[in-house]
Order: sequence, then C-alpha cells, then structure tokens
Amino acid sequence: MSVKNSQVKVNQTLQNVRNLASDRAILIGIGAVALAPIILPAVAKIGKPIVKAAIKTSLNLYEKSQGVVAEAGEMFWDVVAESKAELTAEAQQQLMNGKK
Repeated sequence: MSVKNSQVKVNQTLQNVRNLASDRAILIGIGAVALAPIILPAVAKIGKPIVKAAIKTSLNLYEKSQGVVAEAGEMFWDVVAESKAELTAEAQQQLMNGKK
C-alpha cells in the first residue's frame, strides 16, 4: 500500500467519524427539543425551592454581615476616640511638666 492510499483511507475514516458525530449531534438536538416540554417543568418544580432557599440564605448572611461590619466600625471609632483622648491627656501632661 502506498503512502497516498494510506492518506486517502485516513481521510475517509476521519470524514466518516465527522459524519457520525454530526448525525449524533442532530439526534441529540432533536431529542432535547422533543423532551424539553416534559423536562423543563419538572426541573422548574425542583429548582424553584432550591433557588428560593439559596436566596434566603444569602439574605440572612447579608443581614448578619451588616451587623458584624457595624460592630467593627463602632469598635474602630471607639479606639480612635480613646487614642485622641490619650493624645490630649499626654499633651496636657507635657504642658503641666513644662510649666513646673
């Protein structure tokens, strides 16, 4: 068998595989279109409660995170106020020590 004949056979085999794959794809597409009216409502019935639960969980987490962020912000500003008070007290102490 010559190299040319081998190449022709390989090309024919590849073409057959491509045809088979495209035929399968067409059949799968037709099947999906035919089953869609049956499958989609069932998926919607199952999926809706799952989606609702996920949304509820997300909302709860969001609300809890808002509380945590508010607490962290309050703690930060408390520390800022304490730091300012300490700086003021230190400055007053230095003034008192300087006057003596």
